Amino acid sequence: MSEVTRLVTTLKRELKRQGKTYRDVGVALGLSEPSVKRLFASGQFTLERLVEVCGLLGLTLAELAHEAGQGSQRIRTLTAAQEGELVSDARLLLVAVCALNHWTMAEMLGAYRLTEAECVQLLLRLDRLALITLLPGNRIRLNVARDFDWLPDGPIRRYFREQGMPEFVDSGFSAPGDVLDFVHGMLTESARAKLQAELRQLRERFAQLHEESLAAPLPQRRGTGLLLALREWEPAAFAGLRR
Repeated sequence: MSEVTRLVTTLKRELKRQGKTYRDVGVALGLSEPSVKRLFASGQFTLERLVEVCGLLGLTLAELAHEAGQGSQRIRTLTAAQEGELVSDARLLLVAVCALNHWTMAEMLGAYRLTEAECVQLLLRLDRLALITLLPGNRIRLNVARDFDWLPDGPIRRYFREQGMPEFVDSGFSAPGDVLDFVHGMLTESARAKLQAELRQLRERFAQLHEESLAAPLPQRRGTGLLLALREWEPAAFAGLRR
């Protein structure tokens, strides 16, 4: 991928993240929407145009170049020690989850009982963990890849199993939009393999919808949990009756 292509790709990603459209770019640049589309499709930006679009996004040209260069270096997992630090402090974990969901610091302060000084200190800790980079003006740049995930049996997943999962399933699932289904049957190994593949596809679809939803304002987005589970299982009461 050429440097220009990386820059344009980064601009597109940042526009989407901030919920801005080609029409917004056109208004800022004094161009029609079709002209902006052609500009992004061709990648033939002048230096002045790049600076103008960066200004619309609140970025400097240097920050755009750095962001584009980081694309292949983004982290896909933390270490067990890094995850352990997150779960050791509820406030740090809260700010980390908010940052991973593309909240601004102002949105965190508006929703949770945190002072600005506390939030900055927590964001600096996340910066030291390399999860984010804290930019001037307390802007947050994520350093994680699109396929970032928690360690399979690391501190975050153990935290969820021990604390999050009981709270999650201990609900009547009676609110509008809530869904709780359970089915049981006897499957062959090939059938189980097919189902596992479909569950992976569903997880990927969830991630895709999460990405698409980032363009909407925060008040229109709701924290949503999806729990997928599949294992060989027989109720203990039944197993106790086996010969």
